Amino acid sequence: MFAVLLIIHVLICVALIVVVLMQSAKGEGLAGAFGGGGGLTGAVFGGRGAASFLSRATTVLAIFFMVSCMGLSLLSAGRSTQTAAVTGSAVTEAAQEDMATQQRSQQEQAAQQEAQQQQQQSGSALPEDIFNVKPSGEQQQQQQQTQPQQAQPQKPDSQ
Repeated sequence: MFAVLLIIHVLICVALIVVVLMQSAKGEGLAGAFGGGGGLTGAVFGGRGAASFLSRATTVLAIFFMVSCMGLSLLSAGRSTQTAAVTGSAVTEAAQEDMATQQRSQQEQAAQQEAQQQQQQSGSALPEDIFNVKPSGEQQQQQQQTQPQQAQPQKPDSQ
C-alpha cells in the first residue's frame, strides 16, 4: 500500500511541475517556449481557455498532492516504529551495548559485595576454604596426634 501511494505521489508531483511550468507568466514561462502566445498552447487549450484549464489543473493537482502527503505521513508513522526496531544506527547499538556491559559489571559487583557481607555476618569460610575444611571427626584425631602426649605418672614396677 505504501509503495503504491508513493508511486502515485511521485506522478502527482511530476504532473504538478509540468502544469505550473506550462502556465504563462510575465515572461510567458514554458507556454511561450511552445510557440509564443498563441502557438501550440493556443491550439491545444484555446486562447483564454488555456489559463483557466491550467489554473484548475494546478488547483486539483495541489489538492491531490496535499492528500497524498497526508496519506504518506500516516502510513510512514506506522512503518517507522516497525523498521526502527529492526534497524538502528551503529552509534546507538554501540551505546546500548556499552550500557549493558556497565550494568552487568555493576550487578556483578553488587552480588560480590552482598556475598562478602553475608560471609562476614555468618562468619562462614570463603568458598575456596570449604574444600579445605575437614570433618570434625578427622579434626579431632589430627589434634590428638599433634598434641604431645603428656607424661602420665607411671607406677613403679615392682619386681
